Amino acid sequence: MAGMHSRAVRTLAIANQKGGVGKTTTAINLGTALAAVGEQVLIIDLDPQGNASTGVGVPPEARHATTFDVLTGKVSITKAMMATAVPGLSIVPANSDLVGLETDLMSEQNRPFRLRDAVAAFASEQRVRTDAAVSYVLIDCPPSLNLLTLNSMVAADAVLVPVQCEFFALEGISQLKETIDQIKATLNPALEIQGVVLTMHDARTALSREVASEVRQFFGSKVYQTMIPRNVKVAEAPSHGKPILLYDYECPGSQAYIGLAREIIDRERHYKAA
Repeated sequence: MAGMHSRAVRTLAIANQKGGVGKTTTAINLGTALAAVGEQVLIIDLDPQGNASTGVGVPPEARHATTFDVLTGKVSITKAMMATAVPGLSIVPANSDLVGLETDLMSEQNRPFRLRDAVAAFASEQRVRTDAAVSYVLIDCPPSLNLLTLNSMVAADAVLVPVQCEFFALEGISQLKETIDQIKATLNPALEIQGVVLTMHDARTALSREVASEVRQFFGSKVYQTMIPRNVKVAEAPSHGKPILLYDYECPGSQAYIGLAREIIDRERHYKAA
């Protein structure tokens, strides 16, 4: 069965400091697609807007323990995680408390390592489980390079970068790559780019095709073959508190995320075998 190939937890940060590129959409739908093919998945919502939490159907009033509580050391990930409507998918929800995190941790020496330590404790709890242990942790980062994004990259094994097929797409990418290289050099030597996913792709437009080919030139084989199409259903699903796979399984957006999940699992197998 899929999901049983390793007991190790793999942590992927979904990051791009540019807003509106599909980070949250990717976190929710990739998480759902990975769960659909038999993985146990945890999303950690690190965005103060809490859109990933809303998108998997966790309303603000149900967020009793949040990522803010985890990062300030009040609760463990295990205590904060909640089940979602998707079998095999859990979430540690977020709310606007995260906005005050930098101020709260101002005097703490280990500020960048808060999430890494919490994830490490969680991973060791998962390793001794005999039942459904989590195999993937997906971190939904805010659209900026702040303490939250830094925490996510220090905690992650690899970064997954969504890039929107639009003008200026590559502008922020070189800055993000510099940040990743810097974190790799100083705080997390194992960090790598797991892959780059092209989002909101419209095969009919020359612009989408140009951006796709520019991104492939820049990142080479790191770019996934699967591209996420611009799809009305993908945009509608969050307002119903559902991942696209629950909202409309047959639509092109759903099928693209299933394809992406398979590609990611394949890459992970190669990493493990290497």
